[in-house]
Amino acid sequence: MDENTNPVMVLDAEECWRLLATQEVGRIVTHVGEVFDIFPVNYVVDGESIVLRTAEGNKLVELVISGEVLFEADDHTDAEAWSVVLRGTARRLETEAEIAAAEALPLKPYVPTIKRNFVRIEAQSLSGRHFQVGPEPDRHGVQDY
Repeated sequence: MDENTNPVMVLDAEECWRLLATQEVGRIVTHVGEVFDIFPVNYVVDGESIVLRTAEGNKLVELVISGEVLFEADDHTDAEAWSVVLRGTARRLETEAEIAAAEALPLKPYVPTIKRNFVRIEAQSLSGRHFQVGPEPDRHGVQDY
């Protein structure tokens, strides 16, 4: 990498959605009051939203109580990496039409358990970064200011 090249690039929304669609596993952060939890989830991109399935339990309860979530997915190779963070509102899908549409998505549970609940996360904001991976620059020589 050239010493004048910035190893961090900010991604636009279109590229963030494109990258999110290349993955199947991300992390969702929920909160109720002062308590924050993070859960790995498998997901699909549907338009400009994320859809996931979950069983009854803490994750679903926290999603229903607050609705405010963070979602993050990333990937890396030896040469580059990226991370996308979505701030949004999660809601459990309840109508027959919503559930039928979600069931038609290519979303299958990784863990062989019954997950009857579909959750859609609508983005309020989206940010992403792309990183060039490489050795640390010389910290002891003359530095540019």
